[in-house]
Amino acid sequence: LDQTISDHKDKFLTTKEKFHGFIDSEWRGSKGEKASGQDTKEVGGEEPEAKKLKLDTEEKSTQGKPDGKRLRGQNKSRPHTKPTTYDEKRLCLSVIQDNRECPFGDKCHFEHDVAQYMACKPADIGQSCYLYDTFGKCTYGLSCRFAKAHTTSDFKTMENTDLVKTHDRNPVKNSLSKDLQNRLRKRSVAFKKSEEYLKTLSNNRNKTAQQGNAEVSAAPAGGEQLKCTEAETQAILDKQPPVKTVGPLTDVDIIKLRFCEKKQVDFKDKLYLAPLTTCGNLPFRRVCKRFGVDITCGEMAMCTNLLQGQQSEWALLKRHESEDLFGVQVEGCFPDTMTRCAELINNNTDVDFVDINSGCPIELVYKKGGGCGLMTRTRKFEQIVKGMNYVLDVPLTVKIRTGVQEKSNVAHKLIPEMKNWGVSMITLHGRSREQRYTKLADWDYISSCSKLANPVPLFGNGDILSYEDAMKARETGVSGLMIARGALIKPWIFTEIKESRHWDISSSERLDILKDFTNFGLEHWGCDTRGVEKTRTFMLEWLSFMCRYIPVGLLERVPQKINERPPYYMGRNYLETLMASQNVGDWVRISEMLLGPVPKNFIFLPKHKANSYK
Repeated sequence: LDQTISDHKDKFLTTKEKFHGFIDSEWRGSKGEKASGQDTKEVGGEEPEAKKLKLDTEEKSTQGKPDGKRLRGQNKSRPHTKPTTYDEKRLCLSVIQDNRECPFGDKCHFEHDVAQYMACKPADIGQSCYLYDTFGKCTYGLSCRFAKAHTTSDFKTMENTDLVKTHDRNPVKNSLSKDLQNRLRKRSVAFKKSEEYLKTLSNNRNKTAQQGNAEVSAAPAGGEQLKCTEAETQAILDKQPPVKTVGPLTDVDIIKLRFCEKKQVDFKDKLYLAPLTTCGNLPFRRVCKRFGVDITCGEMAMCTNLLQGQQSEWALLKRHESEDLFGVQVEGCFPDTMTRCAELINNNTDVDFVDINSGCPIELVYKKGGGCGLMTRTRKFEQIVKGMNYVLDVPLTVKIRTGVQEKSNVAHKLIPEMKNWGVSMITLHGRSREQRYTKLADWDYISSCSKLANPVPLFGNGDILSYEDAMKARETGVSGLMIARGALIKPWIFTEIKESRHWDISSSERLDILKDFTNFGLEHWGCDTRGVEKTRTFMLEWLSFMCRYIPVGLLERVPQKINERPPYYMGRNYLETLMASQNVGDWVRISEMLLGPVPKNFIFLPKHKANSYK
């Protein structure tokens, strides 16, 4: 790939030793003695090895772990640091909230002495607090890492009343209320519509059992679909439970919406940011909205965890007011839990569509029959789709892969079935589960599937990193484009596609993007030590992708391809060179520019195979 970098710009090409030597010397020069005392310590010290090609069956037997298992690229046993680890002493919430009396009294484990807390609190990161400047009030008070901006000499928190009045509403929706969480934990939430649908499944199962097992054993692999008769379905739709109403009675109270009368979403020719686990968080989606993405979707949420009222899982459903076309993605493998989860989301959140994850390749999910496993369990898949459609008032979409095995595509068989099941949109990732990212996405196959899906919209997904890639993808006849890794590497890709141009973005502009993410992160996760370190962790996960971007001005051949890895090169300035580093210690340095020095006990290990930071 040496030809990736322009021949007439050989001055940018360098060696590994010179590259890291330049970064280290410049960093020490800019930070002085202070920086040299905070030198990074890496485990392994060197860059991760180049990705190995997939081995043939004969080669596999001679390589890998002693127990015969193949080596994988993910860090499955990476340490999970608790967010409270970085706080030596935390201030009691009663002190932060206007010095009210602590309900726990002497039994409280947190600090109540303000002067003592301020004496041992880590130094402030900056002179201005984003929350105070934006909303007129910082809810973290003295525990804020920018507290000097809104704290008086006698440790009182200031407020800007004019700004507070203009921001009297919460811009984030879909939070889990304590009341709903308690009812979910006590299993006292009623799922009336779900029970109606599941009852029909049970009735059909009993009828099938009465007819004998002979017909069932003669069914083809994949199973005949259990279908309720039209009369039974219509009877359920017509049957209305007694509704207690307050105020005028409307049609919605007494008439069940037909499928064609549900809320409709125009998916045609839209740019769709893929639901990205870990990296596709709310602050990152806000960054992408600024660059012109049309559709956003929350990270994959497990339906069982949502039904149990887990706060961490419900956080994945949160929606910012800037996300004008927003959906949530759920994963599950059984009709009962998925149908109840859909009804729960329908009644308690504000979303424009619900997506079923039937493409997740993770072993833990697949073994249970979820994710990609649903593509091989068509009977259960149909029951899940029909059940969720029955309880939802918004469109239901599905995300799938080409298949499970590398050379055995099944999406073209599933898509005609899904049209009959009632899905509103299908997204097809042009790789199988076995492939992961070892080969390019099969856009010829996506093209043939888009013809089969018509008139249901089909979005294509895979390997889009420039507007030229997007133009070629649109020629396949897909209704729209979903972008995943391309958005992580360069979130301005949505602007490039809409304006049909290559953007030679400067390093300072990229740092401004990271500043926006920092501010959105502090707003979302908090600006105390806990929130700062959570923001840093998610930023580092994102930087593990962003470092793959090669500036347009250095390319001999435009555009950059997503599967290409360049040789070591120097940027046009120090910051551009630093952002090109694939060393995790350099990512930490970038985070320190925005979030201050890392704590003494800070540990970070990226999700994919790379060196760690301790």
